[in-house]
Amino acid sequence: MLLGLDTRSLDDTVITFAFEEAARRHTALCVLHAWNPPPYNIYGLSDHVSLYDELAREHAAELTEALRPWRHKYPAVEVIEASRAGSAADQLANASRNASLVVVGRRIRRSRFGVHIGPVAHAVLHHAVAPVAVVAHA
Repeated sequence: MLLGLDTRSLDDTVITFAFEEAARRHTALCVLHAWNPPPYNIYGLSDHVSLYDELAREHAAELTEALRPWRHKYPAVEVIEASRAGSAADQLANASRNASLVVVGRRIRRSRFGVHIGPVAHAVLHHAVAPVAVVAHA
């Protein structure tokens, strides 16, 4: 199973769904956090490779910390952490090749007008090769 997780916008509903489903299926849960490097790093304006490495370590540490209570709550679920630079939609679509189910969140929107699903969930629904569960949350 695969869970797409934004560590800056954690929601218990989405995480609980993924862990419960992994426990029910007796399978490992890969939790993927994608992050975007700063623009100056992309265009090669930074000569500090260590800056990229430090950002990667910080994002990985954020993911580990976000999952700490869930590992204690669901000790039977093997958790595989992945923190990668790049588009969340692309990373999840690529990782879906090895997943039995992809879980992503969708904020509940109260407006009758406009888009009711975010760009990541939309892209994953259209490009993932595994079934996708979109979990609504506040």
